[in-house]
Amino acid sequence: MNYYLGLDIGSSSIKVALVETKTGKSLGVVQEPKEEMSMFAQKNGWAEQESNDWWLHICNAITKLKKEYNISKSQIKGIGISYQMHGLVLVDKQGNPLRKSIIWCDSRAVSIGNNAFKQIGEEKCANQLLNSPANFTASKIKWVKDNEPAIYKQIYKFMLPGDYIAYKFSNTINTTISGLSEGIFWDFKKDTIADFLLEYYGIDKSLVPDIVETFGIQSVVDKKGEAESGIAAGTPIYYRAGDQPNNALSLNVFNPREVAVTGGTSGVVYAVTDNLSVKESAKVNNFAHVNYKKGISTKIGKLLCVNGAGIQYRWLLNNLDVSSYEEMNNLAANIPIGSDGVCIIPFGNGAERMLNNKEIGTRIVNINLNNHHKGHLCRAALEGIAFSFYYGMEILKSDGINPKVIRAGNDNLFRSEIFSNTVATLIQQEIEIYNTTGAIGAARAANLHTGDFTSFGKTIMDNDHVMTFMPSKDKQPYLKAYKDWKKELEIILNTK
Repeated sequence: MNYYLGLDIGSSSIKVALVETKTGKSLGVVQEPKEEMSMFAQKNGWAEQESNDWWLHICNAITKLKKEYNISKSQIKGIGISYQMHGLVLVDKQGNPLRKSIIWCDSRAVSIGNNAFKQIGEEKCANQLLNSPANFTASKIKWVKDNEPAIYKQIYKFMLPGDYIAYKFSNTINTTISGLSEGIFWDFKKDTIADFLLEYYGIDKSLVPDIVETFGIQSVVDKKGEAESGIAAGTPIYYRAGDQPNNALSLNVFNPREVAVTGGTSGVVYAVTDNLSVKESAKVNNFAHVNYKKGISTKIGKLLCVNGAGIQYRWLLNNLDVSSYEEMNNLAANIPIGSDGVCIIPFGNGAERMLNNKEIGTRIVNINLNNHHKGHLCRAALEGIAFSFYYGMEILKSDGINPKVIRAGNDNLFRSEIFSNTVATLIQQEIEIYNTTGAIGAARAANLHTGDFTSFGKTIMDNDHVMTFMPSKDKQPYLKAYKDWKKELEIILNTK
């Protein structure tokens, strides 16, 4: 039996998966390290990690996986990589990191990106970058240039986290159009590297890695990569993408009007379109999807993030006298739609981009101390998070998205019937639930170098479908509850 290896490089942990090359069935997934990876924060709002720590954990995970499932290195026929988006790795001519990686949640470059948005022009940024430069990778390089000039002078290439791991396997530095777009380096109007942004920031174009296709032989494992990772020299790296485009791929979301949603600590709505028109560049991120092809296919992933999602429900679990999410769901099930007027505005996990980067915190309103209890709080939390997803989907709708297929991973929020039914009913669209992970998706994507997207999709449908939530026939109670919630939100927003 032969296998593909899939990596999911997160900021908390590394997950490594094996899938059968012929069937796409998952053999197993391991996670490293056991404890959550640390982040370095020299100042408030900073977040850095040692890029070589990712490599160490990957190598340990591969060793564990091979041992646990009795797999030899010769049985692994290709590698797929998913990685935390927007990070910055800088290397010298010897390929050594010049500093810790500035990762996705580091906010030091916010003002740099905001100034660029104003000075370059909002219309030009929207039409050509499809985004504000914001706090993405390009702005982080500018921060290094301004604040660490000695390091900047030594840079040979910049890389995204997945690019660096591919380099550690292969001693080859390259990237993808999808990766460059997530760093805001891609000019969609000209279908080339965004020279005007590089010039504005004073970033030398020679620092940009060579570009390879998202699917295909990007590089191969070399002898040093084999010695350190235990993957045989000559094994191809077939695929690489940021975690959100990869999550969409893992759910077989490739085409216009298809949407992938995730409901973890934060929530994400990722909608595919082939339209380069952007109206909500300040609220929605737009990146080249995994099947974007220069001059051929303009598949764009519109990414809307809801920071205050699962973390809200977890906060209640930790602070109410309850023992489990199951108990909370049971308590909530005994409360009517609309939670008898109780509203929870679940935005207590930092500034929300879809709220114009306002930080409004979590609000619990309309509690009657004689009539309401923790069951109402549980229901109001699930509804509030669901309403925030629908609020985000209304923004996407104003940006031209009209979903016909919505798929979600089988994570905590989407295991809740109340949450999933509320979202499905408000958008009047069924939600398909699949039991898959980013690492498994990346492993399966290694087989897309063949170009057989039909078989890829069939593998997901055959192996991973768990259930489908259908919209309620009576939408009105849900819509009334949403409108009441939205009124409370707008009161808060109008005072900020």
